[in-house]
Amino acid sequence: MFDYVIVGGGRAGVSAVEGIRELDPSGSILLVGAESHLPYDRPPLSKQLWSGKKEIADIFIHERGFFDHDGVELASVEHVTEIQPGKKTIVTDRGRRDRYGKLLLATGGTPRRLQIPGAELEGVLYFRTLDDYIELSRAPKGKSIIVVGGGFIGSEIAAALSTHGAHVTMVFPGRRMLARVFPESLADAIQEQYEQRGIRILSEDVPASFTPRDGRLAVETRRGERLACDSIVVGVGIEPEIGLASSAGLALENGIELNELLESSAPGIFAAGDNANFPYRALGKRMRVEHWDNAVSQGKAAGRNMAGAGEPFDYLPYFFSDLFEFGYEAVGDVSSSLTTYADWQEENETGVVYYLEGGRVRGVLLCNIWGKLDEARALIRSGVRVSERDLLGAVHA
Repeated sequence: MFDYVIVGGGRAGVSAVEGIRELDPSGSILLVGAESHLPYDRPPLSKQLWSGKKEIADIFIHERGFFDHDGVELASVEHVTEIQPGKKTIVTDRGRRDRYGKLLLATGGTPRRLQIPGAELEGVLYFRTLDDYIELSRAPKGKSIIVVGGGFIGSEIAAALSTHGAHVTMVFPGRRMLARVFPESLADAIQEQYEQRGIRILSEDVPASFTPRDGRLAVETRRGERLACDSIVVGVGIEPEIGLASSAGLALENGIELNELLESSAPGIFAAGDNANFPYRALGKRMRVEHWDNAVSQGKAAGRNMAGAGEPFDYLPYFFSDLFEFGYEAVGDVSSSLTTYADWQEENETGVVYYLEGGRVRGVLLCNIWGKLDEARALIRSGVRVSERDLLGAVHA
């Protein structure tokens, strides 16, 4: 019997351990993770590990001693296969059965897989884990690599591989990379920078098949392009991992449906991270957020609430990226489907993009501007109607 069982050994799961310990210093905790590594942060896999700002040893969240002491047990390379809410019991693929007082599902997401011939061939990598990074980083220099996807992971991996001397081709269905977030003019400017660095862009196209050929991979696209490459990296998003929640009868809607305390429809079962659909209080709607900062804050909040805090989750998480020399931080709802207004110091390089709905700021994109997230959060939380004149210098560089 454990006081707390956490399913998922990623950032949200470890943050939940930290949150529990803030209120309950001695309750027994079981953390079940599928990977063989100690829990680690994912953002460096497509960012700082490639730039040299971090080494693999730097990305682990805690040393082994954290899990070996203070009543925390880490079960690695183990999968929970069943939850029995009525019996408050989990079952794993190693045959263990453990009862729990409170349960957290921090199962994250699973990479979307292509449904085309050859999609599971050797050399096709669905980038997600530390092992994926290790495999991809071995010898990219001089290799020809196709990156499928023009979103967050695709854009970061393409930049990283190009910086390390690979010959990169990007294939994605939209007209512009990062089109779901960036305004058209900014997306065009970033895409032009990629092309100037030698990255070939095949927009408005998708792979139709992969075929092994002479030790390499042949790729045919829907528009008839025929390409040869050494490897393929697929980064087309993730699906929330909800299998356990579904089989346990939890309410689902684009993830696990939670209340403001991050508790599911089954009392005593909580969720946090990529799989969590929660009431986003500052925006007044339900959302699921797939970013590191949300996993950190939401995991800790869920852990505290599992330990009895009773605190509504009202944090405004942010996310960040580095694309060559262009870096950005974003907070709130940064969907390009909203009305956007850009306050540039240097057009498409340095400045602030505001995302508006009904005349109110719903999201803020800080381009090569740092240390201003709290100002951006305050503007979103205010909920006041603004004009373009009001937004000039609203977040100061």
